[in-house]
Amino acid sequence: MSHYFKNLMFQTRHTRVAGIGNNQGSQRAMNLLIAIRDIQERTGKDLGATFLSGTVVVNALTELYVLFKYLRPKELAKQRISCFDAWAAIFTKKTTDYELNVTGSIKRKERFRTYIKVPELAAFLREITDYRTAEMINLDIPEKNVRFLSDKPTMEQEAMIERLVRFANSGEWSDLGLEIPAPEHMDKAKMLIATNVARKMALDMRLLGDQFRDDPANKASRCAQTIYEYYVKSNAHRGTQFVFSDLSTYKPNEWNICQDIKDKLVAMGIPASEIQFIQTAKTEKARKKIFEGMNNGTIRVLFGSTSMLGTGVNAQQRAVAVHHLEIPWRPADLEQRNGRAVRKGNTVKLWGGNVVDIIIYGTEKTLDAYKFNLLRNKQLFINQINNGTIAVRRIDEDGMDEDTGMNFAEFVAILSGNTDLLEKAKLDNKIMQLEKEQAAFNKERYRAERKVGGNRQEIDTCKRNIGRMTKDWEYFNTHKEDCAIEINGDTQLTAEETGRALHTLSRKHRGDFTPIGCYNGLRLLVRSEYRLDGSFDRNTFFVEGKSGLKYKCGMSGSLPPSFAAAAVFPQTTLENIPKLMERQAERQKHLEEEIITLQQVMAKQWGKEEELKRLKQECKELQERINRTLEEAERPTVPTPGTEPVTVPAA
Repeated sequence: MSHYFKNLMFQTRHTRVAGIGNNQGSQRAMNLLIAIRDIQERTGKDLGATFLSGTVVVNALTELYVLFKYLRPKELAKQRISCFDAWAAIFTKKTTDYELNVTGSIKRKERFRTYIKVPELAAFLREITDYRTAEMINLDIPEKNVRFLSDKPTMEQEAMIERLVRFANSGEWSDLGLEIPAPEHMDKAKMLIATNVARKMALDMRLLGDQFRDDPANKASRCAQTIYEYYVKSNAHRGTQFVFSDLSTYKPNEWNICQDIKDKLVAMGIPASEIQFIQTAKTEKARKKIFEGMNNGTIRVLFGSTSMLGTGVNAQQRAVAVHHLEIPWRPADLEQRNGRAVRKGNTVKLWGGNVVDIIIYGTEKTLDAYKFNLLRNKQLFINQINNGTIAVRRIDEDGMDEDTGMNFAEFVAILSGNTDLLEKAKLDNKIMQLEKEQAAFNKERYRAERKVGGNRQEIDTCKRNIGRMTKDWEYFNTHKEDCAIEINGDTQLTAEETGRALHTLSRKHRGDFTPIGCYNGLRLLVRSEYRLDGSFDRNTFFVEGKSGLKYKCGMSGSLPPSFAAAAVFPQTTLENIPKLMERQAERQKHLEEEIITLQQVMAKQWGKEEELKRLKQECKELQERINRTLEEAERPTVPTPGTEPVTVPAA
């Protein structure tokens, strides 16, 4: 279901912005949308469909828009979100990376990688999801032990790293020193080409052409040795292993890293029949036969790609290890790979300590560690979004993806080993966050100061009101036995006639405060109220105390229908003066207590002042170091006789 509902087409004007995925969709997804809309139109609510998925978010939070479009159309309309661009304007922020094109000039690359209002987005998702993890339901699965096996680059890789940095600056294919032809569209996709070459180089130099040879220190040799160690260690229980790679997958009669590792394992003594490739299974029957072999231990090592071996595989009964020769692009793919072994039904709990090792192979000074950390951070955010534990308002997914590669600064910094630019970017981000936090703290203090001043003024008002109300209450108690009422100069009206006159005024009067009579020497007033468009709304009656305070008696539509009851409205209003005084006293007490709390806020000191100063100083020193490095790189080099000078920029 996951893949099925995420292929929905959506419209956007951000056609040149990376990070929104494929907006073209599929016909199956559109058919599903039409069917769900029909059900929702019948119920008149956002109901009628249930989606089941192990990966609600596969790679980026922009995928949530498609989910909301399926399941929450009325809520989206209520929030005035009619398209992806409206959703993106609320929850995302475009950022700009700067890259060098082949002419050496800087170009802008926009992408969706930063998400804002993250807690609100998570809450929106939680309204329609019931998220459960294996830990929540105590699922009987093995524990996962992640091992990141990183080693130094080989001599050929070291040389290629320098050539890659030159190519990232120049865009000249010849700088790579490869015997294979240059790819098309070099002028438009330089950094994507550079990233792909770097990925292949990190996996195995032989992927870049026949000019390169095997090396006992390369990834294939290290992986073969590790697989063999697990093979021997688990031999008594016929332990099995999965090996994943989306680069250089198995193809018959063609060199690939999977076949190369198998050849190494066979040379170590593992029977060839115990090592299989999922690509050889052309039918569902053949796939099931391989899975049965894994479960009964006749097959011990199975190679495959994420797409062919990552889902729909139940071959976990004897699994002891999962090997990742390279890192996939999406967090969900890594989870799917690991799920082939970290799965219910694995008998490793009976003889292997209930632990499955996840081995991730890396090469220093390549994209391996960077890519793994990027995926790990993405998965952390995705998990927190799913389970509602996200605590930050803003997250950054980072800049590398399958379609565009990485930005120039990160690429050169990682490959050259000079991470000053990356460190400065991180420092700048920390400083920015602290300055925002400091600004918010100061804003809260200023708000508290203003609120204290406002509270004190309001307390004075409460005290004055209580004094004036006390005066009016004393007057009312002195004259309440008289009950003399006058309407429009007539003092001889009966109670019913008085009520009738008030009802007539409530319907016909138009104007501001207008005297209409007296009650025990106190003025009776009426006032018209109007709507925003200028049309008449209602009339309101008041009795004015000796203090000048006006007490609201009633309004059009709220006068008692009985004329006699309406006539005593001024009296019943004044009888409520003690309650009004009590409310003023309560308000005064609340304001005084609030001042104490606000003064505590005003007395607080921001506790990260020294940290901000330290980071700014570090950033200044780092900037000076970067400037010195750039100046040195710009100086002309003096060639040694018989050699050609090579200057590699720091970043």
